[in-house]
Amino acid sequence: MGGYSDEKVISIASGKQVYASLDRTKYTVYQILIDTTGWHYLHDDGSQSPVDKNDFSIVDNGQRITFDLAFIIIHGTPGENGMMQGYFDMIGLPYTTCGFYTSALTFNKGYCNPVVRSFGVVSVAESVVLLAGQNIDEEDLIAKLGLPLFVKPASGGSSVATTKVKSREQLRPAIEWAFEKDNAVMVEQFISGREIDCGVIRANGQLHVFPVTELVPKGGHEFFDYEAKYNGFADELTPAPIDDSISQHIQQVSAQLYDLLNCRGMVRFDFIYNTDHGELFFLEVNTIPGQSAESIVPKQARCVGISTSELYDMIIDCAQ
Repeated sequence: MGGYSDEKVISIASGKQVYASLDRTKYTVYQILIDTTGWHYLHDDGSQSPVDKNDFSIVDNGQRITFDLAFIIIHGTPGENGMMQGYFDMIGLPYTTCGFYTSALTFNKGYCNPVVRSFGVVSVAESVVLLAGQNIDEEDLIAKLGLPLFVKPASGGSSVATTKVKSREQLRPAIEWAFEKDNAVMVEQFISGREIDCGVIRANGQLHVFPVTELVPKGGHEFFDYEAKYNGFADELTPAPIDDSISQHIQQVSAQLYDLLNCRGMVRFDFIYNTDHGELFFLEVNTIPGQSAESIVPKQARCVGISTSELYDMIIDCAQ
């Protein structure tokens, strides 16, 4: 848990939830914090000791411990973008998430969206990717994408530095803010509609597609931004109050994308359902969705009778 990004605090909350929920009759569990100060084993007494990066081992009570499995719950870099996965691949340690390539691809929305569009199973909003140092023609962006539009870092999650831009005057500051978080920025066409999320996991050879959740911002928030996600300014309705046919279509598309993107472990797909035209738009895929007590996918699992502990058993059982 942890990480190098603004999502570190969310990752730690998720990690603590996983640590508390894992069945101690089945697993011996150790907490590893990875951040910009180093890689640390968190002892139960609150002290820390270093992780040996040669083999991802630790020393506990004078005994060297090597692991059977890494339960990756780092949101953002280096856990969600393939870096940890590549490291674990090299040292031969199984882990619970998508592999290196899928993680790297899906982490960058600017690269992932054209790939998803090419599958032809779901619509994808038009977008333009800006690179650091590139000349930015604001008028051209507005002509291509219209107003309002969204500006967001191409990589990253939790809606960090994401802005809904309603005027030309707001565009440049929004782009500059997003560039503070990433060296690539995505400017995206605005699609009106209902935001719907769907969790998927393949375990024991069976694909489990969970009931969908609708996210309804409140308290003056126009979309599911960082504050709405983590400070209670949104209602998360599971199962979503939508027609069964729409819900089933979203589940079907999620299952298709899971296989087309070669996903492993538990992932969450985010969509916008445009009610005016009855059209589903892909937003992004979260290959390491949140696992705090009130996170979306554990709620979806509970709707079909799968406890949080059982969900983590499924994640561990399908690890590679």
